[in-house]
Amino acid sequence: MQNATKPMLILIAGPYRSGTHDDPIRMEENLRRLESVAVPLFRAGHIPMIGEWVALPLGRQAGSKGVGDPLYDEFAYPVADRLLEHCDAVLRLSGASKGADQDVQLARERGLKVYFDISEVPGMA
Repeated sequence: MQNATKPMLILIAGPYRSGTHDDPIRMEENLRRLESVAVPLFRAGHIPMIGEWVALPLGRQAGSKGVGDPLYDEFAYPVADRLLEHCDAVLRLSGASKGADQDVQLARERGLKVYFDISEVPGMA
């Protein structure tokens, strides 16, 4: 359900590859965890975004054979950097993640809002 809050484009950041030892099942579980907050954000009137939603298809189209190859690396972190040029905020989910920590740092440098719990996001209360 929408509210009176101005809709924000919110980058959902958290562990994807970190701590998985590149196990595709664990990475998929991490992606599902990131995605688990997308519908509530949308229902609160916002547009959720996850970097892997963009980076993974780009890598596949470019011919990436998997996590950590040069084509994967061409897109993995640069996508989030470019997305943050358009985002209004970052929702940082818990868990160790170099990439998510970089997202938070970039967001702060750019003056974007950073939330550490979905309940902090306007419209979620």
